[in-house]
Amino acid sequence: MTERFAINGLLTILSLFILFHLLVILNVIPFGVVWGGTMKDRSQMLTFETVSIIINILMLAITAIKAGYLKISINHVTVRVILWIMFALFVMNTLGNLLSDNQFEKIVFTPVTLILSIFSLRVAIIKDKTN
Repeated sequence: MTERFAINGLLTILSLFILFHLLVILNVIPFGVVWGGTMKDRSQMLTFETVSIIINILMLAITAIKAGYLKISINHVTVRVILWIMFALFVMNTLGNLLSDNQFEKIVFTPVTLILSIFSLRVAIIKDKTN
């Protein structure tokens, strides 16, 4: 898998996740299909979805910085550490999706988060040209 494929895959899927979470907030998608179906009410869902969108935007930004699409001066080591954290989060999310009682979450999001973990790993191991 090429670096560019992994980067563009991360950017695309993370963008789609942001859209998905916005659709949950707008009640286009029922919030019972996220967070393992554990959301108790709309207020709790709004909190979790807002945090999720913020995290996804940060991961999108880090990936864009690593790709050179977003020209922000951040230490290369910091970017690489965050990419490794993303990898770990996606691995844990994959395991959580596998254990979910929600079949939609299990069937749809398990493979997606597995792909995200592979893409994150691939991007994390890219050697910076300035190193």
